[in-house]
Amino acid sequence: MESETLTSAPTVRLENVERAARTLDGVIYKTLLQHNLGLSEAYGAQVYLKREDLQVVRSYKIRGAYNKMAGLSQGQSGQDVVCASAGNHAQGVAYACQLLGLRGHIFMPAQTPAQKVSKVRLFGKEQVEVILTGATFDDTYQAAKDFCDQRGSTFVHPFDDLAIVEGQATVGLEILRDAPGPIDYCFMPIGGGGLASGVGSVFRQLSPRTKLIGVQPLGAPSMQRAIQTGLRQPLEHIESFVDGAAVKCPGELTFELCRELLDEVTLVPEGQVCEDLLKMYNEEGIVLEPAGTLSVSALHQYADQIRGKTVVCVLSGSNNDITRMEDIKERAMRHQGRKHYFLVTFNQKPGALRRFVNHVLHEGDDIIQFQYIKKNNKEKGPVFIGLEVQRPHDIEGIRLRMVAEGFSYEYLNGKQDFLSLLV
Repeated sequence: MESETLTSAPTVRLENVERAARTLDGVIYKTLLQHNLGLSEAYGAQVYLKREDLQVVRSYKIRGAYNKMAGLSQGQSGQDVVCASAGNHAQGVAYACQLLGLRGHIFMPAQTPAQKVSKVRLFGKEQVEVILTGATFDDTYQAAKDFCDQRGSTFVHPFDDLAIVEGQATVGLEILRDAPGPIDYCFMPIGGGGLASGVGSVFRQLSPRTKLIGVQPLGAPSMQRAIQTGLRQPLEHIESFVDGAAVKCPGELTFELCRELLDEVTLVPEGQVCEDLLKMYNEEGIVLEPAGTLSVSALHQYADQIRGKTVVCVLSGSNNDITRMEDIKERAMRHQGRKHYFLVTFNQKPGALRRFVNHVLHEGDDIIQFQYIKKNNKEKGPVFIGLEVQRPHDIEGIRLRMVAEGFSYEYLNGKQDFLSLLV
């Protein structure tokens, strides 16, 4: 796709958002705007959570999907609908198909976890067909578009559609109706930008003094980069861990709206997301997916600005696969500075490991991973070592002692692609 410069954004009209709210009445849950004592005390602010993780399909996506599909013209409503999604949008479209009696074709990447596929089938029942295809989401999206064009079906875009944005905007209406008073800051996750565009449009018209902060994962900064450069163009590479917000290129419509509406788009490291996801579960009993945690993770960066303020964080979803929890814990501990990985060069002589343990490690330092294959006719060999330390600064002493003892090494914590093969 060629890069595009920005033009003026269309207006998301309040009367259309109100109409969307009426369309969704009885279909969605009007989710809680819940005061959170733990976060409020931690930041010296009044922090409220908009609990879209409790939505009927466990994310806000049903709002836009149903609003779009319920508004199809008489001719369009006789057609099939098609979408491409790795998760939440697929569930929203599937549930809307069941409620509206529409036939849906849901394209999902070939490697989509079975749990997500089964949820789509559960919500769609006999109304939907799931097609697993494509090694990447881009492949899946293109296959869905080709299928849609061939059949003359209606494509339900996950974010780049005015009816989708108007449906997501109902989140903003609910927040402002339930808020006990003026809101100083509203934090919203951004993938393609549909939620931020909708909520931002409502706030700018009804609560213009609220600072609107979009939040993206550090490894997928598509909207932030687009606004920063003034160009909408796909990123060459993204980190897909925060899958609900890992979008290579923002939509044309949402790009224009977010550029006009948001005060800032900030980036949050994936490790911070993992740390906060676990904390929200362990301390608050709230189950979130990584994308649903982004708004809470952004509070660290704004701690000084939000002190004494009223803050809303939109928790966008809770569709987290339990099999990912070990990876989430692993990333969280690396982010905290508790787990470290090295490729260390060992002399292939008896006693090298004993010397490493006795002279490099101190009490409390723990070897959690050790892979070594002795090679004949080689004086030295590489060893993959994982260490867990009690305090983050302990690792500096270990690195100094490795050098002092003659162990050359390469530090691997920043090399996620390599670590994913071994950890």
